[in-house]
Amino acid sequence: MLNENSIMRKLKIRDLTLRDGQQSAFATRMKQEQIDRVLPYYKDAKFYAMEVWGGAVPDSVMRYLGENPWTRLEKIKAAVGDVSFLTALSRGRNLFGYSPYTDEIIDGFCRNAIESGLGIMRIFDALNDVDNVKSTVKYVKQYGGIADCAVCYTIDPKYPPLSLWDKLRGKKNPQPVFTDMYFLDKARQMAELGADMITIKDMSGLIPPRRVYNLVKRFKDSLTVPVDFHTHCTPGYGLASVVSAIAAGVDIVDTNIWNFAGGPAAPAIELIYIFCKKMGVEIDIDMQAVAKINAELAVIRKELEAYDAVKQIPKPFNPLTDTLPAEIDAEFDRAVKAAVEINEEALIEACHKIEAYFGFPKPNKVVQEAEVPGGMYTNMVAQLKALKNEDILPQAMALIPRVRLDAGLPPLVTPTSQIVGAQAVNCAMDIKNGKPMYTTKSIQFVNLVKGEYGHTPVKINPEFRMQIAGTREETPYDTSKYQMQPNPVLENCGGVKLAENEKEVLLLELFPLVAKDFLTKTKCEAHAAKQAEIEKAKSAEEAAKPKPEPITGQTVNAPLPGRVLQYLVKAGDKVKAGQDVFILEAMKMENNISSDYDGVVKRLLVETGTAVANDAPVVELE
Repeated sequence: MLNENSIMRKLKIRDLTLRDGQQSAFATRMKQEQIDRVLPYYKDAKFYAMEVWGGAVPDSVMRYLGENPWTRLEKIKAAVGDVSFLTALSRGRNLFGYSPYTDEIIDGFCRNAIESGLGIMRIFDALNDVDNVKSTVKYVKQYGGIADCAVCYTIDPKYPPLSLWDKLRGKKNPQPVFTDMYFLDKARQMAELGADMITIKDMSGLIPPRRVYNLVKRFKDSLTVPVDFHTHCTPGYGLASVVSAIAAGVDIVDTNIWNFAGGPAAPAIELIYIFCKKMGVEIDIDMQAVAKINAELAVIRKELEAYDAVKQIPKPFNPLTDTLPAEIDAEFDRAVKAAVEINEEALIEACHKIEAYFGFPKPNKVVQEAEVPGGMYTNMVAQLKALKNEDILPQAMALIPRVRLDAGLPPLVTPTSQIVGAQAVNCAMDIKNGKPMYTTKSIQFVNLVKGEYGHTPVKINPEFRMQIAGTREETPYDTSKYQMQPNPVLENCGGVKLAENEKEVLLLELFPLVAKDFLTKTKCEAHAAKQAEIEKAKSAEEAAKPKPEPITGQTVNAPLPGRVLQYLVKAGDKVKAGQDVFILEAMKMENNISSDYDGVVKRLLVETGTAVANDAPVVELE
């Protein structure tokens, strides 16, 4: 039985396909022309919101596709109009990069993004430090955008079991930090800042159904703004947790379209559509338009095959036209019942059977058991392969709780997840080489411990900070020392500046190396194209000029170099031999030049005022 609160309730859908979907599964390699092919159908689909920007999009489209990120946003806006809010993901004061920026840059970025079509800015901070999202919230709202503040879900480390000796000495593992009240407190602080909505952002897909049910309930009971739920399917909780969030009364859920869903991405809207029908929840989405998008995505996925991280395509399915087998339909019913009864085990089991039937990837057990983000794990593996030390992976994984705790227990979200993972590898290498832990440390880890990324969830031991960063006091990044990127004149590209407008300046600030290469190439190509057009126009102009009529008669020539000052005859005049026909100025003297022949003036060959060489024809007679 469904609870009364779920009957005819409306649920909003944020589509992630064009940003998070392609980033999770296809390395953000969709070209603008591929995106353009699906946009007319998106306009018909009428999603509440479309996440199309932020994350890896601005960097990747410049780095790999040679495209302008601002143009991408503007083209999507032009195609979709006001039907859906366009959404971007940003890292608080770090925006799209990893460096803290001044308010001036945050202001300009938010203003330009909203002017270019952005409707919702989803703002998060890798440390859940609310101070780091203040400026972005302020400027997004100032320029008419919707501020969506995201609370990053993370979990406490799995600490190694205490030995008997440790227990006898009274040693205890740290108390849990990331409780439901921790996340609710962060959400309340963000709402007080002026957040227009709050997202539970489970970037790792590690939140199980019961936990998200409880969190959504707490958020809905305590907040007056809408609540969104964002997750991924990598460890195997994604679909079940979204269903659980819907049962708990969440306002918005994030989904992908079928061919870009599942695995490392969010669940498929098509499955959520079936669940909502069974739960009595209404979603205002044109599923026929979604089917048209999905048909084109199937083609695009083949075009992106070289970048496909999953290489497992789900079987074709359209919930409007295809009938579910009885046993799978029953699993949907079982999952709904389990969600309402908060039966986590049954809900997960039913959802796994549904996903297996349709051919979505199986849960990643390694990531699930390690309880770390999939990207963090794969980066650690890649790092150790490069070092030819894959054998120490188990030790590096075992060191993650220690490194996290030493560093103030940062949430495992980009970039802190990568910083912690890389440092765990460094520490494992130190131990293997017979050196103390933290002999090798990255600059990013030093800056994290120093305090440049913001306040960590738990305080860092001053002695550890001294060991790592050379100071006992937390030292925030001083934005007053921020220096803008150089913006030179490109002398070889027409003398234009590298960044010629505010949008280009912002690209240069957020992505210094990538934007420099992109803008230089763009400006030089534009200059070369302009020069080619000029040369083409000159050639066309020369070609269009009438060819001079050949001289066939007798001519009166200039006896010396000079300038034709005046004609004494005109075309059609009869001329006698010895008659003066023009005046030639030479060496500051005026000279009357006469004809040697009788005849009729056919043409005056030189315009008055024109300099002529010695013996140059000036008048033609016939």
